Amino acid sequence: MNATVVMILALCLGTYAFRLVGPALHGRVDVPARVQELASAGAVVLLVALLATGALTENGGFAGSARPAGVLVAGVLAWRRAPFAVVVLTAVAVTALLRAAGAG
Repeated sequence: MNATVVMILALCLGTYAFRLVGPALHGRVDVPARVQELASAGAVVLLVALLATGALTENGGFAGSARPAGVLVAGVLAWRRAPFAVVVLTAVAVTALLRAAGAG
């Protein structure tokens, strides 16, 4: 078998195992409150880092100012609880208009 196929199968099995362990150990393992807080904070930090990387970089360099502006507009609209379609379409429009205006 190809090494890529083997890795995909291994990741599939690992993902399935993680999803299976949660319900199986739900009532049997007590996790301290501090560990739960750190896990929640770690998840937030990871998501923010992923967002920043996707919003600010492209091909190993700065993506320009249009994409971060679109992400910022989307964040404000999501914070104001705008409908998802409005958030996405407005962010796309802001980014496209800025790029058309030469903001990059």
